[in-house]
Parts: sequence; structure tokens; C-alpha cells
Amino acid sequence: MPTLRRICLYAGSSPGADPVYADAAASLARLLADRGIGITYGGAAVGLMGALADAALDAGGEVIGVLPRALQDREIGHGRLTRLEVVETMHERKARMAELSDAFIALPGGLGTLEEIVEAATWTMLGIHLKPVGLLSVAGYYAPLETLLDHAHDQGFQRSEHRELVLSDGEPVELLERLEAWQPMHPSRWTPAQTPPPA
Repeated sequence: MPTLRRICLYAGSSPGADPVYADAAASLARLLADRGIGITYGGAAVGLMGALADAALDAGGEVIGVLPRALQDREIGHGRLTRLEVVETMHERKARMAELSDAFIALPGGLGTLEEIVEAATWTMLGIHLKPVGLLSVAGYYAPLETLLDHAHDQGFQRSEHRELVLSDGEPVELLERLEAWQPMHPSRWTPAQTPPPA
């Protein structure tokens, strides 16, 4: 079983249309703080990002933010994090968040959140890192994405073991337990007769 010392949380910079999203973000953050698991996230003080950071900090948890310099004003960097790292590019941001984390969870969010969690899962698939990836599907938020992933599998674009890389649950406790129980797939199973292309 992987040791989850710190989890990377991807989340929207908006609160969303339903308060249930912010409530779930805060619940997950408090759960991690209570279990002594640190958080890495995008460093902003707004939206679900701000809600999860505030909840974890209020519960005594460790929260490390990683924010690109160009977004520091637009996303409003959080002022009371355990540590805020400012980097130059989005690529550096994602690489640093991955380096600091033992697992990844996507909360509800838009294109940026989707791009980040899909990249994290792809890196696990390719063996660039061997870290579990999960979706906190609050009120079924990620059901359409799961349908798309199933469709990609059914149409021959995704192997069964790769589809199973993306864990999903609507409840923070259950999702965390699944991440803790996850076992990495051997990288050589990427394709039957090929090796992964360079990242």
C-alpha cells in the first residue's frame, strides 16, 4: 500500500453553482488534516481552492501552494499557507505539485482541473510516476467523464487496466481508502508490443 504523506488536490478557482461543492472540498481537506496528510494545491485563495486551503489550515493541516507568477494576481495567492511556492510556468507548477505529492484527487472544476488530473493519470499510465489518481465525484459531478472513459475503453482506445487507473467516489473517506489501497500497474504493461514514447 502506498504511504500517503501528502496529496495533490486539483479544484476549481470558482466555487461552483451549488454550495455542496465547497462543502465537499472543506470536508476532504479536514479529513486529510485529521489524518496528518498534507495537501499540495494551486495556491489560490478563491473558489474551491480557497475553501479547501482554509478548511485544512483551520484544522491544523499542512498546505503547500504552487502558483505561477503570471497568475499570482489573477488567482489571488493565499496569504496564510504553510508554504507558497511561486514558479514561472504552468509546466513548472504541475511538475512541482506532482513532485511534492504521493497521490492526486480532482475535486469539481473546469478545463484546468480536467487537464491536470488527466495528465497525472497519464503519467501513472506511462510509469513516469507510480501514484494513485482519484476523482471526488461530488453529487455525481464526474459521471460524464467516467462515461467518456468507459466509451474510450469500449471503442478500443483504452486498455482495461488503464481505465482502472482513475478511481472515483462521491465520499471523501471512501475515496481516500481506495487511494491508500491502490497498487501500481507495472509500467511495461503500457502496450503489448511497444514502449512508452518520451514524455
